[in-house]
Amino acid sequence: MSSLVESIRAWPWVWAWLAFFAIVLLRAGATYLIGRGIAAGVLRDREPGPKVRRAMEHVQRWGPPAVTVSFFTVGAQTAVNLAAGLARMTGPRYLTGLVPGAAIWATIWATIGMSAFLAVFSGGSDRAAWAIVLVVVLVVALLLARSIRQADPAGERGTD
Repeated sequence: MSSLVESIRAWPWVWAWLAFFAIVLLRAGATYLIGRGIAAGVLRDREPGPKVRRAMEHVQRWGPPAVTVSFFTVGAQTAVNLAAGLARMTGPRYLTGLVPGAAIWATIWATIGMSAFLAVFSGGSDRAAWAIVLVVVLVVALLLARSIRQADPAGERGTD
């Protein structure tokens, strides 16, 4: 993996950006299509569980912006793209969230993301690695807290 990262890092920036953009379009699009396939087959005959229903409701409520914002987080991308497919979001509507999200993700990885990855996984300083992990955790926590506040402004969260 490290040699692939070093190889991409040696490319001109625009080529690296285009490679990352294509990678995320393919990965996220495939996850969405898996969700659509599951929705067409499995969910046709039975009702999804409460967590899946909740994710589907968020995607239906927020639509393409939910897909776009998921690319700022680590780990939420797959869940949101799958939920978009499960919620049967139309292809054109999904693409209006995917394309800017993919551009954001490619920009992050073609700039600071690649440097952070290399600092953590190429024998860089332990302090730098922990600082990066701390920043990522804080950003994700802040985004999640903001998302929860926006989704439930009156504090009326249900207990499942």
